[in-house]
Amino acid sequence: MSLDQSVLLEQSLALADMVADSSVAIAYRESKYHLEQDEEAQKLIARFAKMKEQYEEVQRFGKYHPDFHTVSTQVRTLKRELDFHENIAQFKKAEKELENLLMECSKIIAYSVSEQIKVPTGNPFFDESSCSGGCGSGGSCGCA
Repeated sequence: MSLDQSVLLEQSLALADMVADSSVAIAYRESKYHLEQDEEAQKLIARFAKMKEQYEEVQRFGKYHPDFHTVSTQVRTLKRELDFHENIAQFKKAEKELENLLMECSKIIAYSVSEQIKVPTGNPFFDESSCSGGCGSGGSCGCA
């Protein structure tokens, strides 16, 4: 390993420490802890996981399954309950903010080398910077 590589690795570790010590990462860890300690939220998550298995089974047959409408409605209702639970919503928000921070760091590093480097940043359909042209949307995504 050359001197440049060892310096780069040291600086990468320093960046990782800065991200881990950031207010965004601290908020994520705190919200995760609160979520893990919330018995009601854990029960909701377990119910949703079980219901999701039933939903996947029903989806194999689609609308021809006798429980299709019942299970589909129950999954949507339970998902809504999850989305509005305070600790679950807080965790999802903190998780998204940490993900955004990590994506921004990745972009800065990649684009400092070259604007042509593709950075995996999640869903390319909604990621305005991921399209490099020829997507077929007529330019509505912002590509050139």
